[in-house]
Amino acid sequence: MARAAVPGGLTWQPATVAATRAETATARTLVLDVDGWTGHVPGQHVDVRLTAPDGYMAHRSYSISSAPGPDRLEVTVQAVIDGEVSPHLVEVAEPGDHLEIRGPLGGWFVRRPSDPRPALLIGGGSGVAPLMSMVRAATNPTRLLYSTRSPSDALFKADLATAQATGNTPVAVTHVYTRVAPHGWPAPPRRLDADILARVAWPRDADVVAFVCGPTGFVETVADLLVEIGHNPANIRTERFGPTGG
Repeated sequence: MARAAVPGGLTWQPATVAATRAETATARTLVLDVDGWTGHVPGQHVDVRLTAPDGYMAHRSYSISSAPGPDRLEVTVQAVIDGEVSPHLVEVAEPGDHLEIRGPLGGWFVRRPSDPRPALLIGGGSGVAPLMSMVRAATNPTRLLYSTRSPSDALFKADLATAQATGNTPVAVTHVYTRVAPHGWPAPPRRLDADILARVAWPRDADVVAFVCGPTGFVETVADLLVEIGHNPANIRTERFGPTGG
């Protein structure tokens, strides 16, 4: 997921593309090696900067989708048409390439290991990227509700299928498809509504923290629905994105 870059005094660090992994036809995960990287808190992001041969620089912010760890991180990038950074990262970048990162950034939309509460994660489209870091680092009961237009638009298919199938993690995954559902899917395509949320979420009196990430309209609708079904607004954290130039 991309955001407008965050200004600040953090130092740019060199990073090397160690590997790439296609997520969809228009999205890719980049594995970055960064000497001295000490890790991140799930939900944080980094600025990524590219420098052209003529010296022109452009940077954008991308969510970290990997679990916390030293010296390596993963960012997942959705290509934006006519963007300055995302098309290069999705279509051109390859192992051995060099770029720069700045971060980790963000202190509000984060899932801290010290928080004992169950977590309800709700993602729309590429908004699942920071939530995937939370899924991979989960130690407390976690439920992910993931809305995409179709199965071909869903990121992290293999990891989420494993989380669903094995039950070896404290994560339950529910998919919602808004335009095209898989053959034999038990429900027709539909948008998230209060009924779906009520079935997936914990009871309204449970002490749960909710994280909602996706396009602005999606996030606003879901946050309102959570309040409508009885969740405490103080326990709902949102991260939204819109056109940023990519």
